[in-house]
Amino acid sequence: MIKKKKLNNIAGVTLIEIMIGVIISTIMMGAMYTTYSLVNSSYSQVTDRAKISRSGRDIIAMLMRDIRLAGFKYHFGENAADIPILDNLQHNSSSSDIEKSHDPIIVIKNKLGDLTETDLAEPKNEEADKCCDKIHIVYGDFNQNDADQPYKRYRITYYANSSGDDEYYAVYKSKQSWIQTTGALTGDWSSSCSECFSGELIRDHLVDMEFIVFDEQGRIINPPPRPDNDSRRDLYNIKSVDVRLTFRSKSEFYRFKAKEEKPRFVKGLGDRTRKFLDKYLRDSVVVTVNTRNIGS
Repeated sequence: MIKKKKLNNIAGVTLIEIMIGVIISTIMMGAMYTTYSLVNSSYSQVTDRAKISRSGRDIIAMLMRDIRLAGFKYHFGENAADIPILDNLQHNSSSSDIEKSHDPIIVIKNKLGDLTETDLAEPKNEEADKCCDKIHIVYGDFNQNDADQPYKRYRITYYANSSGDDEYYAVYKSKQSWIQTTGALTGDWSSSCSECFSGELIRDHLVDMEFIVFDEQGRIINPPPRPDNDSRRDLYNIKSVDVRLTFRSKSEFYRFKAKEEKPRFVKGLGDRTRKFLDKYLRDSVVVTVNTRNIGS
């Protein structure tokens, strides 16, 4: 005969043991979630910082290329096509009107917007006068297949303008061509050429854009030379340009806002240091660009 096992001899777990297991599992899951959140947050921060740095480097590369071209002139030399050997285009140097000037590099400090010198940029906040600089870059080129005007001259302009937010701006770029047909004594800047454009958005979330110019001795030319005042004699003495671009992250970066007694600073090349109390990350890209084609 088979003996029946007593129920009290069957192994099992008690309610207390089940509750202890649930609590331990909850603690482990909470620890795993916390670890995941920290790793994910760190990854997002690294990604945001990398995006800001990459965007800054892309624009810096554009600026470096254009600044190095400043003052370049093309000489075609002896030829059988009856094209003038030298650039025969009118050159407006030291003009009282900056927007008409052909000088290689003109930096306009604290100029928000692509406005003429007779206009004033509307400030967005009490520190708006610390942003941003505007730069004109002029250089020459050549196209022997253009019978009307083989020699070319272009003007590149980088400037900042409102983006609709009080805490950041946007970088814009324009390109104009000097139109002066062969045999004409004068011409004018135009945005109607095939390769020209006006007000092209390059990058938003800009905090500041700064240009500092240096002479051949490595000394800062402050204020930067302009064609409409006595500093115009230094327009052809610019040997290098320091460029600083500062961008802000699109989403909040820090967990907490900075305190008034311990704010987060964005330092400029000159006196452009500003403080911020929000949760956004701001990062700067700084580079020195040597001018290759500017001479006395």
